[in-house]
Amino acid sequence: MCDRPYNRRMPLTAPNLFDYPKHWAACFEPAPSLPMTRAEMDALGWDACDVIIVSGDAYVDHPSFGMAVMGRFLEAQGFRVGIIAQPDWHSTDAFTALGRPTLFFGITAGNMDSMINRYTADRRLRSDDAYTPGGVAGKRPDRAVIVYAQRCREAYRDVPLVLGGIEASLRRIAQYDYWSDQVRRSVLDDAAGDILLYGNAERAIAEVAHRLARGETVEHLTDIRGTAIIRRSLPAGWTELDSTRIDWPKQVEALPNPYEVEGDARCADAAPGAAQPVRVIPMPLHRQAAAARERTVIRLPSFEKVSKDAVLYAHASRVLHQESNPHNARALVQRHGTREVWVNPPPIPLTTPEMDGVFALPYQRRPHPAYGEAKIPAYEMIKTSVNIMRGCFGGCTFCSITEHEGRVIQSRSEESILREIEDIRDKVPGFTGVISDLGGPTANMYRLNCKDDAIQASCRRLSCVYPTVCANLETSHKATTELYRKARQVRGVKRVLIASGLRYDLAVLDEEYVRELVTHHVGGYLKIAPEHSEQRTLEKMMKPGMGSYYAFKRMFERYTREAGKEQYLIPYFIAAHPGCEDEDMLALALWLKENGFRVDQVQTFYPSPMALATAMYHAERNPLKKLRYKSAPVFSAKTREQRRLHKAFLRYHDPENHALLREALLRLGRADLIGGGEHQLVPASRGKAPRRPPRNGRARRTRPARGGQWS
Repeated sequence: MCDRPYNRRMPLTAPNLFDYPKHWAACFEPAPSLPMTRAEMDALGWDACDVIIVSGDAYVDHPSFGMAVMGRFLEAQGFRVGIIAQPDWHSTDAFTALGRPTLFFGITAGNMDSMINRYTADRRLRSDDAYTPGGVAGKRPDRAVIVYAQRCREAYRDVPLVLGGIEASLRRIAQYDYWSDQVRRSVLDDAAGDILLYGNAERAIAEVAHRLARGETVEHLTDIRGTAIIRRSLPAGWTELDSTRIDWPKQVEALPNPYEVEGDARCADAAPGAAQPVRVIPMPLHRQAAAARERTVIRLPSFEKVSKDAVLYAHASRVLHQESNPHNARALVQRHGTREVWVNPPPIPLTTPEMDGVFALPYQRRPHPAYGEAKIPAYEMIKTSVNIMRGCFGGCTFCSITEHEGRVIQSRSEESILREIEDIRDKVPGFTGVISDLGGPTANMYRLNCKDDAIQASCRRLSCVYPTVCANLETSHKATTELYRKARQVRGVKRVLIASGLRYDLAVLDEEYVRELVTHHVGGYLKIAPEHSEQRTLEKMMKPGMGSYYAFKRMFERYTREAGKEQYLIPYFIAAHPGCEDEDMLALALWLKENGFRVDQVQTFYPSPMALATAMYHAERNPLKKLRYKSAPVFSAKTREQRRLHKAFLRYHDPENHALLREALLRLGRADLIGGGEHQLVPASRGKAPRRPPRNGRARRTRPARGGQWS
């Protein structure tokens, strides 16, 4: 809860995370590692756990792993926390290993969505799992949150189930599911959970744990920010605002009310003199209506409607993203049959002292001893890296970071970061003196926030850097540059590398930062992500044009020469993104050839739940603009053949792709690009000329209009 009433001119604040009176179990010393067995509990003197966290990942006691952050944070609040990591879900045996928790089960799929973890972008089963000892695949089920919740309920029917992590976070409302090609219900409803925590959830989990410990029932935890709950009916005293008041899908008014559900009573239908517990602003309505934001809930179209109407689905996605600023967002509600999924506004971002407190918890910075010498690939990748911030204001439509962590940057202090580097030096076995990364969701957004608190409190932009960098955004990288310099001076540190994604359109605004980065912090290759070369596709991604890439490239090459080093800039690209047509992929392939790139690792667009690009993919409409049923469709490569072709364009140099590309070039009328010439894309076939297939596997196509963890 916020500690003061809503004020439209100032950002909201919240009580300090570490000011709660500690639970009685604070009398126990912090555990060397959070227990995974009854024997470990006995050694600690515990008769029970207050909270048991069930996770799809192996337990690594490190601040980059959500279960460790939540477990150590709850421990600091005075609770006894146990871990059930990667349980055998075929029976309840593994879920009873630590006994019955006194407060609740916390259920997470892990650091990744279980479906993305298990399947490639082509829906093929992966052969490994980076979050499992030995990289072994198959240690977690599909839709792990649902499966784990079912087993916990079977084991202890009356213990509250608290869902969290990125899988739950991105499925808090009805969401398009790429793997089944249909819209699924909120995971809170599917898993029969009691409450869902979304985003970075320290504030929410502290409130849940302390209130349950005080004797409240989980049914009464209805007002916690950053949570979603199930209601049978809406509470009294609230104003219900139809989502079309926020963003009207034109042409809907000629149809029956798309939000009406059978048995859905409205004030207009109530008998004369009947009580009106909820004020409803009906549809249609084209006028402003005064309503207190803190007591207003926006009704999204129901699951039943969005599952059948892709445009309404895109509309719901658009409204959810518009209501993502924690300082001005309103609650959302979405009908699922006879139940209401109620989503409270996002959590208030952590302050720098709170971030420091979370990262100062007594992590061992290594996997649980039960794994012995087995290597956990994800841990090996990050064991000498430091997370310096949370959040991302880039707004890339294909990325789910914003939907999970939010757009407000939450930064740690220099002192906290430098202390962690010292911890790595002192605690990580085999440390060679190299810090593999100082970063986060984005390498260079550290301490970059809005210059004006009042503007931040009222802003609804989906991105602070698209279509241009906002004039109200702080763009000086001085704090990051100074941090890099101080990190290099830590005793025992030989090299500090930057491996997180770099927002180069921001970097070029601070040449001193680029000089520092290129001179001291590039390990031979610097990876950046233009994602595409063509403006029509970049607009659907909310990514900058290639002008920013060329500006950064010139700086990179200049400072590389001045440093006397041999370093290379490696760009990443996405194939088959919504809005990208065959002609766009051809243009990108020609750009790659002209610039001498032969990419080995190719990323094909992966429709993750809740991303705006996923709504674009499913609805074939652009949710970045006001939606209309008659809006120009957005082409999406959906068939295996279409996606394979787009991927082949990125790997034009691979002989296995030449036959496919020759067919596509003939179909596109670009036979001039077939041959062995310097400016031709693929060599000529030695055999019979291929038959021309239908364009994109379809007889006709409408061309779209061009446009300008828990932690």
